[in-house]
Amino acid sequence: MKPTERISRKEFLKTTGTLTAGALVTPALVKGASFGWQGKKTRVGIIGCGSVSNAYFPHLSECPYAEIVSACDIIYEKAVAQAKRFNVPNTYPHIDQMLAGAPFDLLVNLTDMQEHGRLNKIGLEAGKHVWSEKPLANHVPEGRELLALAEKKGLRIWGAPVVVNSPQFAFMSKAIQEGKLGKVAAAHAHYGHRGPTWSAFFYERGGGSMPDLGVYNLGTLTGLLGPARYVTAMTSIVTPTRKTDNKGEIKVEAEDNAMVLMDHGNGIISHVQSGFNYFDPYGHTGTGQDHPTVMVWGTKGNMGLIGYDWAPFGVDLATLDHEEPVRYEKDAKGYVWQEGASLVAEALATGKETLVTARHSLHVLEIIEAARKSGETGERVKIETTFKWPVV
Repeated sequence: MKPTERISRKEFLKTTGTLTAGALVTPALVKGASFGWQGKKTRVGIIGCGSVSNAYFPHLSECPYAEIVSACDIIYEKAVAQAKRFNVPNTYPHIDQMLAGAPFDLLVNLTDMQEHGRLNKIGLEAGKHVWSEKPLANHVPEGRELLALAEKKGLRIWGAPVVVNSPQFAFMSKAIQEGKLGKVAAAHAHYGHRGPTWSAFFYERGGGSMPDLGVYNLGTLTGLLGPARYVTAMTSIVTPTRKTDNKGEIKVEAEDNAMVLMDHGNGIISHVQSGFNYFDPYGHTGTGQDHPTVMVWGTKGNMGLIGYDWAPFGVDLATLDHEEPVRYEKDAKGYVWQEGASLVAEALATGKETLVTARHSLHVLEIIEAARKSGETGERVKIETTFKWPVV
């Protein structure tokens, strides 16, 4: 697939068409089956059969390490429809019924973000490993509780996004560590569009542009530059009311515009911009875009990630020794934003570790909370959480 043909998250989330699922599976997942894997599969129960599930069901269905055994949604006909499309044997209208029904190993949580923490806890308490769409929880204490509960019960929990998994991220991380940029000073990342319409939860309390959009860039920049130590931010609501498909016109309660500064220590400062009010001449797909959405500057060079970090197709690197930018890693090598649940199914089946970790997800959640606090009070907020770094 050419970069200009890449399907966007928005298009994929809204479609109910018949995409070729096999084309979406990371080659590494399939390749792994020939290196000592004995055929054990992770049994998966998916809760939340709305828009996002249109990306997850195909990927998991083609994953050699996963078997989808159950689909659950409080709007029961959605679970039934997805089960029919992907030959899932069991459907349920409530998480309690799913947990009491056909046995499974991994709960994949694709519900509205305000429900993530509550449902993730229920899954862990029932003895299930958990893969959660972002955010992992709705606030940091809840996130800490989930990690402690998982450890106590000998379970694993992970959270989207999986931006650290792309070959473009790996190239950028290694370039920094190898000193190709000299002493790193600053970075910037942005991701925004005019805002989704298909659900009101994006704009309700507990939603917002940061946990939906900014979360990608926050994961990328902390992954590249190290954990944030302090956060300063400004947030706002640009559009006070929105028309949504499921609730009609609503009042916007969560930020739809955010500017976040992070201090990573060692003099490194980065900035993330996200919002639901951004017209992009390239559109949400990024089609035709040949400019970076993530930039890192150092004393001897700079580099930019071309395309979005959830759908990258290159890294431009310029240095003192070669001032004209050179494009590297033009191939995503099968990396797609919806691969997380498949990766953790592989991890559970084979014991292979993932680059994505719950502690990194918790750290990003704390940055979002700190940004909101800073936006309200004007404070420079200290960050307490951390994660293993460098990631790659």
